[in-house]
Amino acid sequence: MLRELARWIDAVQERVGRFTSFVTLAMVLVVFFDVVQRYAFNRGSVFMQELEWHLFAVSYLLAAGYTMLYDEHVRVDIVYSRWSLRKRAWANFIFAFLFFFPSVFLVIYTATPFIRNSFMVNEGSPDPGGVPARWALKSVIIIGFALLGLQGVSETIKNFYVAMGWEESEVRVKEIH
Repeated sequence: MLRELARWIDAVQERVGRFTSFVTLAMVLVVFFDVVQRYAFNRGSVFMQELEWHLFAVSYLLAAGYTMLYDEHVRVDIVYSRWSLRKRAWANFIFAFLFFFPSVFLVIYTATPFIRNSFMVNEGSPDPGGVPARWALKSVIIIGFALLGLQGVSETIKNFYVAMGWEESEVRVKEIH
């Protein structure tokens, strides 16, 4: 049952990752259009500049769980890389509960009033002509960290199976395709 939950979470993250690639493409197109407007036509736009930042923030936040799915987060493995697969799995399992989950929950907990206040005042850009509905962007903080936490659940399940010796190697995303 837990393994099925991990597979379902991985499949969700795969879809979110694909969606995020389109957000990133939109960001690249917006940056390109903004640069052409600025340098070819000498016209700048506060809206376009803010939209670039918003799209970057959305892609960064939504891609965090997807990045974890593929084990692409930056880490220093001076000691970790020399450990056996089971020892690494035990370390990942234990440290998830000691550091990862508390950090994710702390960010969500502290961001909630920040986002609620933004929503209550219908916060928009402080600059004339900027992007309205800044509360929507801020809401992605919770969505992104919830997705990251969800992927943490999947990774913890997979690490537990490896640590217990029930699986010989880490099961990665290839089985989703």
